[in-house]
Amino acid sequence: MGYQISALHEDEFSHLFGKDEESLATAGVRRMTVDAKPGYPCRVSLEDVEIGETVLLFNYEHLPTDSPYRSSHAIFVKERATRAELASNEVPESLRLRLLSVRAFDSDDMMIDADVIPGDAIEAVIERMLANDEVSFLHLHNAKRGCYATRVDRAG
Repeated sequence: MGYQISALHEDEFSHLFGKDEESLATAGVRRMTVDAKPGYPCRVSLEDVEIGETVLLFNYEHLPTDSPYRSSHAIFVKERATRAELASNEVPESLRLRLLSVRAFDSDDMMIDADVIPGDAIEAVIERMLANDEVSFLHLHNAKRGCYATRVDRAG
């Protein structure tokens, strides 16, 4: 079964790129300088950002729904990042390096399955969860800090 991991699109955040600290603070955003790799995974490039570069840290609503699972959490976005365009069944290295929470949702945005796994085991769990016809999509989160990482859909 094919699946597609999707990055967030930079157009959602480009209005924040290059803003001064006061403007960012007013919007609830913090600019940080990366001091460790891995450590700052960008949700647009789906890569760990290089030491010395800057990221923006802010709250992002990744499940904007009327379901009880409506959800938002902090994410990092590298300033001036461009969207990763992954091939079907391609898993970025930034996911393989982390402990992940995998959450399966149905067409009503209700969570119907979940698991916590090492990132290097992600393919089997994606395939197992998407084999359930009731599953519409998956969300991956970094399990330790709970941050939203990415969405997974059936390919095609």
